[in-house]
Amino acid sequence: MKKLTAVFMALALLCACAPMAMAEEAPESLCALTANYGFKLGAPLSYSQMRDKNYLEMVKTHFNSITTTNEMKAYTLLDERATKARTDGMPAMNYTMADQMVQWAMDNGIGVRGHVLVWDAYMTDWFFRVDYDAKKDYADAETIKARTEYYITEVVTHFEEKFPGVVYCWDVVNEAVADGENEYAQGDPRHLRTLRSGSVNLFREYMGDDYVSWAFFYARNAVEKLGADIKLYYNDYNAYFPDKAQAIRTLIGEVNSFAQNDNGEFRQLCDGIGMQGYIGGYGVQEGCLVDSHLDMIRDEILRYAAEGLEVQITEMAVRNFDKAQADKHAAFYADLFRVFMDLYKDGETPLKAVSIWGLTDTNAPKGNYVYNLNSPYGGLLDLKLQYKDAFWAVYSALKQE
Repeated sequence: MKKLTAVFMALALLCACAPMAMAEEAPESLCALTANYGFKLGAPLSYSQMRDKNYLEMVKTHFNSITTTNEMKAYTLLDERATKARTDGMPAMNYTMADQMVQWAMDNGIGVRGHVLVWDAYMTDWFFRVDYDAKKDYADAETIKARTEYYITEVVTHFEEKFPGVVYCWDVVNEAVADGENEYAQGDPRHLRTLRSGSVNLFREYMGDDYVSWAFFYARNAVEKLGADIKLYYNDYNAYFPDKAQAIRTLIGEVNSFAQNDNGEFRQLCDGIGMQGYIGGYGVQEGCLVDSHLDMIRDEILRYAAEGLEVQITEMAVRNFDKAQADKHAAFYADLFRVFMDLYKDGETPLKAVSIWGLTDTNAPKGNYVYNLNSPYGGLLDLKLQYKDAFWAVYSALKQE
């Protein structure tokens, strides 16, 4: 059967008809192949996709990690009405959607990346107000710290106790390093975000300039109390661009010198970097499929590793807005995976997982957020979940064919 499958794949590559190749049988699992190089392979999962049996079957076939796209974020979990009804002043959460998704992962032997505990974007304003009342002033920093500590501790504990060992890592803080010079205080080598598209970073503004360190401190304490094997990550986009990568390393250096143990040694609060893999132009073909990005990705992974940090490629989308560039897209995708494979030396690699968010093509209208973010022709699979040339190119690279 394996020989027949291999012949079938070869014919698909020669004829450039990958969509037909899915037919009746799937090839060998991609995540089984990436395991040979020391890293998990992840897919995105939204609550609506829980009703798509074909998508779920594809994830079960090829992936051993999932990331819930929005359902484990604070703005989804926080329950305003239940919070206001509490008498202890702490926030309340509604885990209904997330629990169903993590349960599915557990039932199918798939790990979960927890995404994300602290993120300024879309964060509910009422969380920061006195009595959680939008008509009242913002609460003081100590109150916000107490609420954040409770939230982080409760969320991490909930998923570990209900689904032991399934959530294998958490993005503790997301996108705290700014790009634009007007979005961080001048002279701050961390480039800690003060603004996002003109909106104030509420965590920095009302919890404090060291909110990232506090978030990791709370998360580490929660994990240690549970005795759980959960890695703690900082996650950000453009994290393979040298200037931003240096700012990230500065920030995480601060995090990992924030607290000491009983022996006076610094506690490593952050285990690794989630290096978001949106590769190419945003909404345009210019800047897509550029070979220099491969070198940048490899170089920054190694620089993070030199600081004692693991790396996961998160939210990866190899963008392509030009259907005529399908061959180039497939070749670039294969070369990217060869970069990942080459990191595996003597049974070790700093790269622990690759999560593909631009997994399928999209029919979102031009200029739409999803169109710009993932691109219409950037998937390994087409809109009908048929294998594209890019899939077969990656498959062949992993098989070293």
